[in-house]
Amino acid sequence: MRIMAFDFGTKRIGVAVTDPLQIIANGLTTVHPKDIVEFLKKYLTTEQVERFVVGEPRQMDGSVSQSAPHVKGFITILKKNFPGIPIETIDERFTSKMASAVIAQSGLKKADRQKKELVDTISATIILQSYLEKRSFLS
Repeated sequence: MRIMAFDFGTKRIGVAVTDPLQIIANGLTTVHPKDIVEFLKKYLTTEQVERFVVGEPRQMDGSVSQSAPHVKGFITILKKNFPGIPIETIDERFTSKMASAVIAQSGLKKADRQKKELVDTISATIILQSYLEKRSFLS
């Protein structure tokens, strides 16, 4: 079964999933927040997801950021629509900066590097990879 991670934003949600063996995190897509439930319902008809991992925005000092209420609302939507799938959160403080650095070093053309969707998808992938690393460290 796969693990799915989200980089929540009010304009776009970056989505990443693991392979079925939960070894590698792969960027999947970005979805508009209003379309996420429909997207997930469709995805879950063909793929099994063991758990959701949601990036939790924090300030540099570790306190909750301004976007935290939006993320809490997103988690509530996930719980309501997919009650059988457990949800975990993970600190996402540096994911957008890391995603931008990955893109800058990727060799993509400037126009492609500036696509915000790409940053969101890569951020979700970094969130998922961080979760996998943390989990393997703890086991």
